[in-house]
Order: sequence, then C-alpha cells, then structure tokens
Amino acid sequence: MKIIDGGVCAAKGFKAGAIRCGIRKSQTKKDLAMILSDCECSAAAVYTTNRVKAAPILLTMDNLSNGKARAVIVNSGNANACAPFGIENARREAMAAARALHVAMEDVVVASTGVIGQTLSVECIEEHAGSMEMKYGNSMAAAEAIMTTDTKVKTIAVEFEADGKTCHIGGICKGSGMIHPNMGTMLSFITTDCAISSEMLDKALKADVKKTFNRVTVDGDTSTNDMCCILANGMAGNLPVEQEGPDYDAFCAALHMVTEDLARKIAADGEGASKLMTCTVSGALDEDTAEQLCKSICSSSLVKAAIFGSDANWGRVLCAMGYSGAAFNTEEVTVEFASKAGTVTVCEKGRGLDFNEELAKEILDQEEVEINVTLQEGSGNVTCWGCDLTYDYVKINGDYRT
Repeated sequence: MKIIDGGVCAAKGFKAGAIRCGIRKSQTKKDLAMILSDCECSAAAVYTTNRVKAAPILLTMDNLSNGKARAVIVNSGNANACAPFGIENARREAMAAARALHVAMEDVVVASTGVIGQTLSVECIEEHAGSMEMKYGNSMAAAEAIMTTDTKVKTIAVEFEADGKTCHIGGICKGSGMIHPNMGTMLSFITTDCAISSEMLDKALKADVKKTFNRVTVDGDTSTNDMCCILANGMAGNLPVEQEGPDYDAFCAALHMVTEDLARKIAADGEGASKLMTCTVSGALDEDTAEQLCKSICSSSLVKAAIFGSDANWGRVLCAMGYSGAAFNTEEVTVEFASKAGTVTVCEKGRGLDFNEELAKEILDQEEVEINVTLQEGSGNVTCWGCDLTYDYVKINGDYRT
C-alpha cells in the first residue's frame, strides 16, 4: 500500500470538473464541482448527526437508499440549509448534474456548503453545469471549488491490492470551522475502482468514520451539511468484495489511510489555527472510555488556548478529563507534551512534576503538537485531532455571513 497522486481521479474511470457559476461573491473562485464515474457504482455515505439537516443531505439520503450512484455535484457559498425552497432547489441541482452528465437524477449525490438560511441561486447552477469540462486527472480543480474558509486543499490517494489486482482509492474534502466529533462542517468525497458490494462498502465506511472524521474537533459546533460519501465502480477488475476476509481487510486499511490523512488535514486547517493538536489517551479501561476522555481534551477551549500560547498548562488537560463523564483513576494519570522539538512529562500519577519550562515552550511552539495521556486501567487507546484556538478564529466567524 502506498500513497499516490490523483485524489478522486486516482481510481480508474473517474472524472472531475469545476467552474465558477456565481454563487459566491468572489469573481474568481470556482464554486461548483462535479465527479463522474464511467459506470454505475456501489455507494455509501455517512451524514451529520445534527437534527437540523440541510436539503441536499435529505435528498442524498433518499438517492442512496438503493446503495447505488454514479455522480456527485457540490456547490460552495450556500449551504441550502433552513432555506426557502430547499428541497426543490436541491432537486434542481441534482437535475442540472443529471442533464450535464447524462445520468439519472436518482444516481446523483448532492452536497452544499456555505451560509445557512439563504436561498440557493440554483439558476446559476442550471446555467453553468452543462459547460463544465469533466476530465480524468482533474481532482485538484474539484478540491479547490468545494473550499469555503479552508486555506489549504485537502486531498490524498492510495494504491493497494485486492484479489491480486492493483486498486486505487482517493479522496478530497473540505473542512475548517464548525468541526466537532460526529461530523463537523466537512464534506468528503472518496472514490475507488475496487469492486465491493454496497453492503460491505457501507459497513467499512461507517466503522472507519468513527475512528477518523468523528475524532476531529475544531470548535465544538456540528454542522447541518456534513457528509462523507464513497463511490466504488469496480473497474480495477478484482472479484467483488462481498464478505469479510483478506481483501476486505486490505480495502479497509486503504480507506483508513485516506480518511485519517484527510481528518488530520481538517484539524490542521481549523479556522485561524496555527497548530495541529494530536491527543492520544492510552491505558484507559476500554476504547469508549479512551475516546470520551480524548474528545473532551481536544474539545476544551482552555486546552486549545493554552496550546496557542505554548503554555504547558497540564491542569487544563486533567480538568477536561474530569468533566468528560468518563470513569478513570485520577491517581494514575501521566501527561506529556511532545513535538519534533522533544518530549516533556509534566504530570505523573495525577500530580505535577518539576519540568523545564523553556523546553516545554519550545515543544509547544511547533506546528504539530502532541498531548499524550497514559492511564493504567486497561487496553483502551484512542487518538483524536484538533487545533489551537487563536484570535483569528473570532475574526473569521465574526463576519462570516456578511
């Protein structure tokens, strides 16, 4: 298994395109993207857990109920959530893609991202979708078009083997703010040429997302539009993966490499962020306990602010663990901070240690920082990703709509 170029076009038979259709105020930024498979795909998706779900989510849930799809259309600049004519406009967007790509409307995944509560200028989509140039190897254009407050393109592709055949899986995503466990404002589109049934694809994706995208937090908000979908067109020529076994395991490993990389990139590009924060809790009673503790630490505004200030304030880590609701022995907690500058242990058996403050600051000054918490209660081991909380986060969100 190895990382390759190509994003959502790394897999055989997938094209992508992007165009500026006028949804966004920007006169230069592309705001509409489409992805197309040469043939019908097995399909699966996971969605936001927010009770308020945007119209594109509801339409896509219906379209994917048969486990099949062939195309994706996604716009940025308008979420089409809690908006007038939401479902009608989501259907019109799907129809625009269907006409442009010569597929059935029911085979189109629809996604939107941007401002909530405003009517989608669907006429712009209908006018320009047909003129979008769809090309193999055009993943980067699509990745750029789905960005909102993102500052970096997020993409990856992996090559692996199943049934002795070389398979490919790749993805693009957007996500920067309104990111919290159980999907944040993130859209992720993954494609593969591995032949796999809809049922096994759904099983693999749901299991994987729990350990990747659902372990990212930026600001504690969960959006109305979150979606991760995957299309598998089988063009690698392997025997279809229809049950658990070595080929399923190989697929799951490749999928995990893709989603974990994208999850880390979302956390690193958190709105206003200057540092990627990786938190690992090990030795917890079980995985659920470790996850609860880890998410609480990563979600803590005080922990995030301390990381921003390069302040080795380990008390905030213990505080976040304490209100997480998870059971743990407070007398058996070790906390260390680490980065490429080194490692410093700041707490042992629940008590503070004398440590080198200058070294601690140097460690926390790096762009990637680790918070490692060790317990002595079991085999639970979980890693979550977040970012620091900076002044720029408030600036970005203070005038996001206007």
